[in-house]
Amino acid sequence: MNSLPFLPVLLGSDMNVYGMARSFHEAYGIQSVAIAKKKLGATMDSKIVKVLVEEPDLEDDEVFVRTLTEFAGRYSGKTLLLVPCGDNYIKLLVRNQEALRPLYRFECISEELLMKLSIKESFYQVCTEHGFAFPQTTTCTAQNYKDVQLPFDFPVVIKPSNSVAYWNCHFPHKKKVFVAQDKAEFDAILDAIYGSSYQDHLIIQEFIPGDDSGMRVMNCFCGKDGKVKLIALGHPLLEEHSPEGIGSYAAIIGDNDPALARQMKQFLEAIGYVGFANFDMKYDPRDGKYKLFEMNLRQGRSSFYVTACGYNLATFLVNDVLLGQPMGCVIATDTALWRAIPKCVLFKYLKDEELKAEVRELIAEKHDCHSFRYEPDMSLKRWIYYLKNQLNYIKKYRKYYGNKGLHE
Repeated sequence: MNSLPFLPVLLGSDMNVYGMARSFHEAYGIQSVAIAKKKLGATMDSKIVKVLVEEPDLEDDEVFVRTLTEFAGRYSGKTLLLVPCGDNYIKLLVRNQEALRPLYRFECISEELLMKLSIKESFYQVCTEHGFAFPQTTTCTAQNYKDVQLPFDFPVVIKPSNSVAYWNCHFPHKKKVFVAQDKAEFDAILDAIYGSSYQDHLIIQEFIPGDDSGMRVMNCFCGKDGKVKLIALGHPLLEEHSPEGIGSYAAIIGDNDPALARQMKQFLEAIGYVGFANFDMKYDPRDGKYKLFEMNLRQGRSSFYVTACGYNLATFLVNDVLLGQPMGCVIATDTALWRAIPKCVLFKYLKDEELKAEVRELIAEKHDCHSFRYEPDMSLKRWIYYLKNQLNYIKKYRKYYGNKGLHE
């Protein structure tokens, strides 16, 4: 399919997959392929990524290994670079890495480290050990949630400890993350969640004051030698507000905090991390500290902001995993505007006037990037998808903005 001696094999078919495919295409002029549970709009009718395998049972370990083994058999003689682009896929790869190493090139952490970092309770213990601040936090279970006593005041944030199990459950007015304003709303949300198939722990946290623009996101890449090769801090301007999108970033500008970068580098190297990592945090105006929310063991859904700022994610992966090229640690300092939403939505819902002025300046300087608006891939069908996608965002913000409770 490609003239280059390697082929990127991406796991998933969402915006993260498209962003990685675009990074590979910008850097190498190469088309990626994808394996996923199903095709999503983000990667349909694309010339830069083709979803070649749809397997509804891909999250089953045996099916996962069999599917990837059969797929590798199509490309004997081609180096296959495997890139998981979702929480479920990274967990599957970690659990089955020994079976797949003879067929694909990749690096990933051990299952022991994955469990320590992916379960939020143990992750916060790791944060404490390495000096990271995080919101006041408690947990509840399906057995004790009716009697849980909160050690902090409302409003409170409610989110699953096990994101994969939560993704697969269903109940009316389900949201990715909830914010309860009072005890009555809190009780109703917990009743709804535990009335579904989700029976794992819930994380309950104090709400850090401030709107979406108080958030920060950091994407890092650690080489197979255990050393950090890239640290890129982003300043989210606006999050998505639809039920399934709460907490996902809709617009980001590049940022830089040298002290935070040093701390993150020390942390990742101390725990022996390899591969991409993505951190969500929020600036707390009460004490001037960043409060760490979670760590994703992959590049983030909005990670194309890093490539947009001039630090192509695909090149770090290829240079390390395929070429074994010595690299120092790059701390991103250049900035750009990355967005998944129309400019009219961004300017309507972004409240901070100084940030608006910075956004206008970046747009005027042509440092404005939309993941799906990529000229080499803008066929008629992709244009139609892009326009529908943008109109849908306008409708979603109008309907859902500010709604993080148990109602539509």
